[in-house]
Amino acid sequence: MTIPSGARYQVGSVEFAVVNDGDYFYDAGAVFGVVPRIMWERQIEGLDHQHRLTLGLNCLLLRSRGKTILIETGVGGKPGDRDSSSPASEGTLLTSLAAIGVQPADIDVVVNTHLHADHCGWNTSADPAGALTPTFPNASYVMSATEWRDATHPNERTRATYLGRNLDPIADRLDLIEGERAITDEVIFVPVPGHTEGHSTVVIRSGQEWAVYVGDMAQHRVQLERTPWVSGLDTLPLVSLETKKRLMDECIEAGALIAFCHGAYPGVGRMTRTAEGHRKWVDVEPLEHRHA
Repeated sequence: MTIPSGARYQVGSVEFAVVNDGDYFYDAGAVFGVVPRIMWERQIEGLDHQHRLTLGLNCLLLRSRGKTILIETGVGGKPGDRDSSSPASEGTLLTSLAAIGVQPADIDVVVNTHLHADHCGWNTSADPAGALTPTFPNASYVMSATEWRDATHPNERTRATYLGRNLDPIADRLDLIEGERAITDEVIFVPVPGHTEGHSTVVIRSGQEWAVYVGDMAQHRVQLERTPWVSGLDTLPLVSLETKKRLMDECIEAGALIAFCHGAYPGVGRMTRTAEGHRKWVDVEPLEHRHA
């Protein structure tokens, strides 16, 4: 089996590809938090024998103003990285990049929306002797300064997902951002707290069109449709509710593309509004598919 990857989308004159790191398996009760199971189980396709949802690991690859930019790096390939994900033999982020002709050394900028282990695992790799090094040797690693602070000083709740093996080897390659900042004039790093205090999104703008990669604002599309369905994984749940509501309404008004990490591949769609006034996710088909 090989994972699908390389789905292409266009935003104005900017093209991006969804590069896949496989599937990730996570406890459904944790994902849906205080939402009663009788409500959320109607929205899902099924659980495995450990009551886990199958989540996507969708990362984005794009080129803008001479920079090759990778948004998010999946779970990784180091020992222990894939204990709760599909095996590397089925394909990973690196094989997905290779399938569209991109090698790790080609990446100029890596953007992490936050630093939970399923979003930054390929930040680093282990060599044959077990030494950890940055996977993307020529890249700067862009993230929120707040997120880096919290990840490197975890508390009892967060230390299980902020892992030193994903962070320590890149400490001298950081580009830490306070607030909103343009990576290029087409790619903007935008703070969206809620999942974590330092969680951010990435907005792609070209001409009159825009798209947003929402990171971990949701683990399932229904959490974007029904914004009070706040994940049990969010550290600031009431903030998460408000930021989701605001961003989804902006996306509806603008007809913006939305990409999210944990959606079923490729995880790209638009938020619409029904005649009754409810939010409704609609998948958007890519221009092209490939396989890793």
